[in-house]
Amino acid sequence: MAEHNGLDGKLMTIGEAVERFVRDGCQIAVGGFTITRNPMAAVYEIARRRIKDLHLVAHSNGQALDVLVGAGCVSRLDIAYGGNGRFAPTCIRFRKAVERGELLVEDYTNNMMSLRFLAGALGVPFIPSKSGLGTDLIAQEGFPAELRGSDGVPSKKVIVIDDPFGNEDDEVVLLPALTPDVSIIHAQQVSTDGTVRIKGLTFADLEQCKAASAVVVTCEEIVPESYLRLDPDQNALPPFLVDAVVTVPYGAHPTACRYFYDYDPAHLNHYKAVAKDDETWAAYLDEWVYGVESWDAYLDKVGGAQLARIRSNTVAGYALGLDRR
Repeated sequence: MAEHNGLDGKLMTIGEAVERFVRDGCQIAVGGFTITRNPMAAVYEIARRRIKDLHLVAHSNGQALDVLVGAGCVSRLDIAYGGNGRFAPTCIRFRKAVERGELLVEDYTNNMMSLRFLAGALGVPFIPSKSGLGTDLIAQEGFPAELRGSDGVPSKKVIVIDDPFGNEDDEVVLLPALTPDVSIIHAQQVSTDGTVRIKGLTFADLEQCKAASAVVVTCEEIVPESYLRLDPDQNALPPFLVDAVVTVPYGAHPTACRYFYDYDPAHLNHYKAVAKDDETWAAYLDEWVYGVESWDAYLDKVGGAQLARIRSNTVAGYALGLDRR
């Protein structure tokens, strides 16, 4: 179809997108927030390919972060928060990796991480803030000195200076910009010209994409360009920022994708139970990640009845009457 011309060269399978844009040791940003709109289909593919030594940067992520860390794909992490809400106030495999010394973590406030991505999006090397003053976030660094100044690790976590405009006793925090090698997000819709629409909160996804060298968007569906033109103020990213588009219905499962489906409490409760033990965690990876040959097979494993239960009400945007216990 002529209307698909805008996606020529960009429309890929999830395997093709990961093979092209994600490599051992690269810096990767993942979108979404805790249990909302995590790019899980891409995360499972990265884990299946046993990609290693990733430097993961995320604002406040949950399931995607935990699976990548738990699968041994991540060696360094910049983050403000990692949790799955009430299912895991702190992500389980993430916490274990930190406690065991298997993961280097540089922690920032939510505002700090948002500003670092914004700095990258603006093309400036750093950005000033007041966030973190008076706390140990300023004093404590998570990365060792030998990593500083190379491979995407800034020479300092932050730098505190006096206000250069001369206001007495007024300090500002300089935050280093983030410029990931690739940003991967999940969106509801992409049009045939490559325009991306995210329904609901965008979190830090837009700044992450604008700061990255490459952008991979997984989506629920591809829609006509003319449809997204009806209300262009609702669109999130222009075509020229997007390098790959992958159609994966339910591609954020078990996290939510507003107006399409809710988070899956049954799966997240199961995950919570098995992630606490190394043996049951390894079995989970074998069953749900390594042993699943395609996204269709994954959805078959979740089951049509469960997918129907979490399907969103088209007006409310979430699943009415869903048992969230």
